[in-house]
Amino acid sequence: MRKTSKEAVMVGPRPVVLSGPSGAGKSTLLKRLMKEYEGVFGFSVSHTTRKPRPGEENGKDYHYVSREVMKAGIENGEFIENAEFSGNMYGTSKAAVQDVQAQNLICILDIDMQGVKNIKRTDLNPIYISIQPPSMSVLEMRLRDRKTESEESLQKRLQAARVDLEISKEPGLFDVVIVNDDLDEAYVKLKGALLQEILKVKDSRKD
Repeated sequence: MRKTSKEAVMVGPRPVVLSGPSGAGKSTLLKRLMKEYEGVFGFSVSHTTRKPRPGEENGKDYHYVSREVMKAGIENGEFIENAEFSGNMYGTSKAAVQDVQAQNLICILDIDMQGVKNIKRTDLNPIYISIQPPSMSVLEMRLRDRKTESEESLQKRLQAARVDLEISKEPGLFDVVIVNDDLDEAYVKLKGALLQEILKVKDSRKD
């Protein structure tokens, strides 16, 4: 019997949905995780309607598609989540997650709050983890220290973070909430939340 794409998404290790505002420390924690457990995690490649930037590769950084192709895919139920930012569409397809799971890797989905809510309506069954700053003032300080954006852009990020953190308080939305006050402690908590899946992947490779 041929598996439908919906059923096929479930094959392989459970994916991990990571959410949290810019500046909460997701990237730093992920880099550490992927360094310690090399060859255990993988990222799904998102789709976007924006044009590639210099140095970006189709199929590696994003799947670059037209708005028509993206809309058709969403209407056909091929996407787990999608959103629009600055006039461009972004989304995670079931096939992209499946590709990672088929390699017996834990698929990491770095997704905003809108995407988290969309995934809740699917049968993906991921582990939901929220990475949060200890306070808005700490978050603002971290973002300012980067010196990478204008004041207007910074204020937009902070406003988006306030909204995200408020939504994240909804009971049952996340399996694990990690407040990144101390990076080492936050990393221990993240690792603890994923250890069961990490061990499953490692054990399956011994066969």
